[in-house]
Amino acid sequence: MAGIVNLRTARKRLQRMKKRAEGTANAAKFGRSRADREAKEQRARAQRVALDGHLRERGGEAGEPPQ
Repeated sequence: MAGIVNLRTARKRLQRMKKRAEGTANAAKFGRSRADREAKEQRARAQRVALDGHLRERGGEAGEPPQ
């Protein structure tokens, strides 16, 4: 004879398993790996540094025109 099963708990466990499977499928389909995200951040950081290196010096106060 089988043990007693709480149907509410079993139903919730089944829902969690389905959501997890769906999430895993979506992550594989649409997601990016950690390496991809970090590479994109690194490229953006390098571009920002390169752009900042080409900026002209500004005047003493904010809003003043460049000299």
